[in-house]
Amino acid sequence: MSTESDITPTAADRHHPLLKLALELGPLLIFFFANLRGPWLVEKFPALSELGGPLFVATGLFMAATILSLVVSKIVLGHLPIMPFVSGIVVVIFGSLSIWLQNETFIKMKPTIVNALFGVALLGGLAFGRSLLGYVFNAAFQLDAEGWRKLTIRWGIFFLFLAVLNEVVWRNFSDDTWVAFKVWGTMPITIIFTLAQMPLVLKHSLNPETDGEK
Repeated sequence: MSTESDITPTAADRHHPLLKLALELGPLLIFFFANLRGPWLVEKFPALSELGGPLFVATGLFMAATILSLVVSKIVLGHLPIMPFVSGIVVVIFGSLSIWLQNETFIKMKPTIVNALFGVALLGGLAFGRSLLGYVFNAAFQLDAEGWRKLTIRWGIFFLFLAVLNEVVWRNFSDDTWVAFKVWGTMPITIIFTLAQMPLVLKHSLNPETDGEK
């Protein structure tokens, strides 16, 4: 099983940008709507009641959707993107613990652990003179070394911010509020942050046209 490990985007990445986005957002949307309509789902599919309450039903479907998205990514794109792959492993481990122990804490801490892991990895990589962000954004753009260094610092700090933010929300608000925030809060914040990095990206971008013609 291979994961994305090079900074040059593959032909599949260039040809299926919307599919890649759908594969990453799809499981989150399923998680949100499954939690919102948990009782209805249990009524229609009684076997789901074995998982527990609405949040556990949503967690089970989230795990299934995550695994499916990774399988489709492997088949269609030819590789497993590192970020969704690592996140998927944590989803399966902590989701299984949540359902098995009937303890919501595990799935609620999943975003904290994933974001903290990426934040530490990105900033730690710089400490060893290596920018790892290209492995995450390999299909989006190519930058010079200084651009990757600056962007890595910003994203490393941002991931740590998301980890802290998740802890604040799940520890102080209801389950429904946390689930809604996970989908409709984290995503807009991430989009806004990403757009805010465009001046830096444009300043340090390399011209990929010659690679695309090969």
